[in-house]
Amino acid sequence: MDVAVRTVNLRKTYLSRGSRRVAVGGLTMSVPHGGVHGFLGPNGSGKTTTIRMLLGLIRADSGTAEVFGEEVPRRLPHVIDRVGAIVESPKFFPTFTARQNLALLAGAIGSPAARVDEVLEATHLRDRGRDRYAGFSLGMKQRLAIAATLLKDPDLLIFDEPTNGLDPAGIREVRDTMRSLGAQGKTVLVSSHILAEVEQVADTVSIIGHGSLLAEGNVRDILGGSGVSQVRVGVASPDRAQQVLEAAGFALTRDGQHLLVGTDDPSAITRALAGHGLYVAELVPVRPDLESAFLALTADEGLGSESDRLAGGHAPGGAS
Repeated sequence: MDVAVRTVNLRKTYLSRGSRRVAVGGLTMSVPHGGVHGFLGPNGSGKTTTIRMLLGLIRADSGTAEVFGEEVPRRLPHVIDRVGAIVESPKFFPTFTARQNLALLAGAIGSPAARVDEVLEATHLRDRGRDRYAGFSLGMKQRLAIAATLLKDPDLLIFDEPTNGLDPAGIREVRDTMRSLGAQGKTVLVSSHILAEVEQVADTVSIIGHGSLLAEGNVRDILGGSGVSQVRVGVASPDRAQQVLEAAGFALTRDGQHLLVGTDDPSAITRALAGHGLYVAELVPVRPDLESAFLALTADEGLGSESDRLAGGHAPGGAS
């Protein structure tokens, strides 16, 4: 596989209150060329620390990291022009227009002036180019930050929690922009602790916990291999059906008047219920999602309590 980013046994520890805290513990992962790659894990799992090592902002204690085949940070100057990143909130002049802010940045990094219009178009901000930054919504500000990273036309874009703090409209705007960039052949590495968001945009994923890799690959393969299979069952007497199925050994939960039953054999559900005079009115397979896959992967990792944050909540601050 042709990869844009590779890490091997990457490790980083910090001294905290007289003891060593492992932020990244022997992480080995690969990000393929092209498309959107989700870098997933709970807050505090080592995502931001890993990204900072990839960008040469901090040094690893051990292990190696490569960007486009060049070891970082030692060879980072050879590939830095091919990389754009948003790790923290970028600073723009609030009284300047979007176009003025980008023109200033373009001049500072030596990008041609014509590139400003191109990146405004790429981030769907062309019609707002003459508007002042101070009047932008959070989603538009984040898209302008993405536009700024595109000025040097990088092959790799790294975004750390790009939808944090955005409303649903802003999240959709940023998500659509990332999807568009991936479709253009760019490699987009996006870290997030919100699985549902990344699931809608990522082609491939790396899932980490406690600073180590738990799973990696195509999103469909990850979901298919999660071991999670459920069927949504509709029946006239759900209370009685629940008793029958639980007695038959099925694991299930209630969803209003429906039952969510864990099984790889839906026909076994109909046989069990029919044997007690209960007949199924609805039997629909439930597609597994990244949250379910993560919970299955972390069942023995002590990370199950993170499920509410991974599903879309926001955790208190901390190294990630």
